[in-house]
Amino acid sequence: MSPVLRMRNLSKQFVKDDKGIVALRDFDLDVAEGGFVSVLGRSGCGKSTVLNLLAGLIPPTSGDVFYREQPISRPRVEVGYLTQSDTLMPWRDVRRNIEMPMELKKVPARERRERAAELIERVGLGGFERHYPRELSGGMRRRVGLARMLAGDPETLLMDEPFGALDAQLRAELQKELLRLWQGSGQTVVFVTHDIEEALLLGDRVVVLGRLGRVVLDEAIDLPRPRDPDEMRVDTRFVALHRRLTDALREGAR
Repeated sequence: MSPVLRMRNLSKQFVKDDKGIVALRDFDLDVAEGGFVSVLGRSGCGKSTVLNLLAGLIPPTSGDVFYREQPISRPRVEVGYLTQSDTLMPWRDVRRNIEMPMELKKVPARERRERAAELIERVGLGGFERHYPRELSGGMRRRVGLARMLAGDPETLLMDEPFGALDAQLRAELQKELLRLWQGSGQTVVFVTHDIEEALLLGDRVVVLGRLGRVVLDEAIDLPRPRDPDEMRVDTRFVALHRRLTDALREGAR
């Protein structure tokens, strides 16, 4: 079976102050349908650039990016993207923020409201439908962003350190929520993180990137689900994988 996402011989260079800055060089990646791939790496290794290329937001300098064997040259409705930053519309309440992807697809108003109401309940925001982003906590805004991404019924989810700015307890809560929403959905997820434990708890595969997007390690994660963080930390398999990923990150920094 062909991969859902495919990147071949990919390079990306940015220009700043008349100087070329290489973010990726000769990068390859395949992502199978229905998988949850954690892309792990330190700051500056090209993780976000990979997602922006997969999302069709920027073109490669050289090489190819494919979605179901079709070249990616622009954003696609089949692909949802949850960025690091909060991109909610401040003048829209929770329900209308979530409805936005459906409005763009010209879904009838009644269907939009019903779908938004369902998603509000699924992400645990019942009772906050009429609240505006400024009235919500950081964690609640992340939930709205997740629901808005899912409202477009994407086949593939791209997520760029979506929980990185949250405290540990809230991050763990939203990690569980994400897995609950993903399992059984058939959706493909590419999840970027710099946190080893997060990569292991979420992914069924971890790709460790070094400088310029060099793939240092591509590791299948066969830990059983559900993965409770407290139980996993004392699991010998988890400890061994954690050590392998730590070593890979160190190698990638050289």
